This record gives sequence, C-alpha cells and structure tokens, in this order.
Amino acid sequence: MNKQKVSNLLGLAQRAGKIISGEEMVVKAIQDRKVKLVFLAYDASPNLTKKIQDKSHYYQVEVITVFSTLELSIAVGKSRKVLAVTDAGFTKKMRSLME
Repeated sequence: MNKQKVSNLLGLAQRAGKIISGEEMVVKAIQDRKVKLVFLAYDASPNLTKKIQDKSHYYQVEVITVFSTLELSIAVGKSRKVLAVTDAGFTKKMRSLME
C-alpha cells in the first residue's frame, strides 16, 4: 500500500471539501449514509475506536486503520483522529492505492 499517495489524496479531498472530520460529525455522517470510507487512527482511544467501528460495521462502511493520529493530522492540516471520505471518486482511487 502506498501510504504517501493516500495521504496526499486525503489532503486533496480535504481541500475539495470531501472530508468530514471529528468524532461527532463523522458518526452523524455515517448515520446519514453520506460516508464512503472512514480513516481511523490506529492509536485512537479504545472508546473512539469501538464507537467508530461499531457504527461503520452497522452501516457497512469500510474502516481503514493504517495511519497514526499524527499522519492523519498532517494529511488534512489539523489535529484529527478520525476522517470520513464522502466522495465516491476519492474513495475509489484510495481503495485502488491500498490494494
């Protein structure tokens, strides 16, 4: 998997307004079925991890846990532990890079 390219794509998606970040907003977006892909920091707290994974599993959204909090934060330019991609095009490209 090419983490740097996925990270760059996350930054691009952020600038394009196709990223939802922050715990509550991501959970709400998952419930509203707006989310195509979720990036969760592997070093996020157990409570946050369980909450996001349970919601994502219920609504059948894929969760990716290959980035640290620092890597996600650098990718989008602000401190974040969880990011949700809402655009099908970005999601497709990220999945192809991760195979």
